[in-house]
Amino acid sequence: MKQEIKDIMQRLLKRHKELGITEQIDYEKFYLYSIITHSTAIEGSTVTEVEAQLLFDEGITAKGKPMIEQLMNLDLKAAYDYGRIWIKRHEDITIESLVALAAKVMARTGGEYNSLGGSFDASKGELRKLNVTAGAGGRSYMNWMKVPMKLKEFCEELNKRRKEIDTTDELSIYELSFWAHYHLVTIHPWADGNGRTSRLLMNLLQMEYDVLPTKVYKEDKAEYIQALIDTREAEDTDIFINCMAKLHCEHLQQDIDQFLISTSDDMVDKTAIQQEMVDKWSIKPTLAGKLADIIVFMDDKEEIRTEQIVTQLGLTETTAKRYLRQLTEFGYLEAHGGNRNKSYTKKKVKE
Repeated sequence: MKQEIKDIMQRLLKRHKELGITEQIDYEKFYLYSIITHSTAIEGSTVTEVEAQLLFDEGITAKGKPMIEQLMNLDLKAAYDYGRIWIKRHEDITIESLVALAAKVMARTGGEYNSLGGSFDASKGELRKLNVTAGAGGRSYMNWMKVPMKLKEFCEELNKRRKEIDTTDELSIYELSFWAHYHLVTIHPWADGNGRTSRLLMNLLQMEYDVLPTKVYKEDKAEYIQALIDTREAEDTDIFINCMAKLHCEHLQQDIDQFLISTSDDMVDKTAIQQEMVDKWSIKPTLAGKLADIIVFMDDKEEIRTEQIVTQLGLTETTAKRYLRQLTEFGYLEAHGGNRNKSYTKKKVKE
């Protein structure tokens, strides 16, 4: 993982914990529902997070949505429920345990296959006995006859890494989980469900060591798939690991931003400031929102320094300095002191 990404992730994870975001009521449940919904959406499901919540909690199916998409979500939830208990036993990960996971993922949507290599049942998590490609015209995955041996080697290496890992080093845990995701999906052990099962294993390894699980949003699909392709072509796992770390940082920042907005005592003022910036200086709403977050953060403070913004809002030092400079130019802040000892005070926002 690139050092720059490591630094950003460490700051964001620290800020996420300081804010106590995971301590919100039902945060864990709804975070998991979001992971599941987006994982199935990457595979084509159109079920929304709200629809998934009703499906999981109330058993209410979504009108107009194909039943197979809803069963896909129910299966994946069952797989996570099963996996979260299983992974906490810290047992060796074996071909049999991965087959059991895949069977949960494909329980109601998998079917039987009859191929030249023989018959197998995807709903039971059985390994494929046919060759598959990565989409129309895509690169072929390894020959099905090599899968059992490669999967055995993968499990042995994964267990070795699990035993050697420093469980107090969150970044190492994320790197291990991203590594496992890439290698499992590259082996492609099953005829269907490889993406969901690989993301499931990634999340379970994160849950094993109590770090916040990584989401892959449906909006991330193009970047995520391209990273898999680039990694295979370059034979450089760091490409995928860096991509996943970057996505995780982006999602941590989104969580932090949303939390700050939802807990702000001055929501109307923030919205007004954000809109004023958009109207007066023609900047994008997303940037205006981040600048407004600094104003909200300063609401009960006489002055702030760059390092406070870096720590509290999870920004890089370069980004924090740029935002503070922009706010000064826009007339919201006043800078004091030299470059090495610069502080900022908040000006009264004109009505």
